Amino acid sequence: MKTLRTPDERFADLKDFPFEPNYAEIPDGEGGTLRIHYLDEGSRTADPILLMHGNPAWCYLYRKMIPILVNAGHRVIAVDLVGFGRSDKPSEYDDYTYQRHVGWMQQWLELVDLNRITLFCQDWGGMIGLRLVAANQDRFARVVASNTSLPTGNETLPQPFLDWQIFSRDVEDYDLGIIIAMGSLSPIPEEVIAAYNAPFPDETYKAGARIFASLVPHDREHPAFVANRKAWKNLQEFKKPFLTAFSDSDPMTKGAYYPMQKKIPGAAGQPHMTIKGVGHFTQEERGEEMAEIVIDFIKQNPINS
Repeated sequence: MKTLRTPDERFADLKDFPFEPNYAEIPDGEGGTLRIHYLDEGSRTADPILLMHGNPAWCYLYRKMIPILVNAGHRVIAVDLVGFGRSDKPSEYDDYTYQRHVGWMQQWLELVDLNRITLFCQDWGGMIGLRLVAANQDRFARVVASNTSLPTGNETLPQPFLDWQIFSRDVEDYDLGIIIAMGSLSPIPEEVIAAYNAPFPDETYKAGARIFASLVPHDREHPAFVANRKAWKNLQEFKKPFLTAFSDSDPMTKGAYYPMQKKIPGAAGQPHMTIKGVGHFTQEERGEEMAEIVIDFIKQNPINS
């Protein structure tokens, strides 16, 4: 597996991003290794909040939430998925599968050995993160899911998403910062758009971002059908607190909170909410508000131990 590594100078002086990088090495599944980048802020003795981004973002997406969560006394960890941010980037479409993404993050989770985790996940951060929760329920204390889903292939994918699958593979210039701006209702400053593009010096670095949408299960023949069905079965035994905080203006994940609220026991009785006037990237448009939601959720649902 050929991998690319974004030069460090690409991450110098990014707007509102003073955080120090951390790295962990995991096997890539083909005899080599992958370097995974993550932020680790706040007290190492506090219980961790794990922030997982989706496509086509990286942990820069959480720059507004991290200081607020840290100031509230929490340890905050934001990981870059393989192919994104400062994490290594396999160069070919075929290097990426749904199962590989889950396996890579499972290895990373075991290596950094997190426990008593509060997970905040959005987009693919949930499609991968909820698989981790399902397989490691003893490690997770709470979950906040925002604009995400865990499809099995039985669902009908919305037309905007089907269009997105084609666009992301075929467009000549895949400007990830502009994509994030297009998915937001609020205007995104040019320097922020540039920061989202920082991990990708040219098109050769974007294989993971381009192919991600095509990895979403779309029918019963999809390789993730069985695994995600099993994950849902496990999540139907997850009794720890589970909150949905979706926006009202995201065509990609509209209504995806219904199965979570209905099927996951820990979602019962929680104050599920809709964030009004926000697009797909709740962390970008309302990061401060999302941080306060997480803080309040933790306060209202203490760990009984």
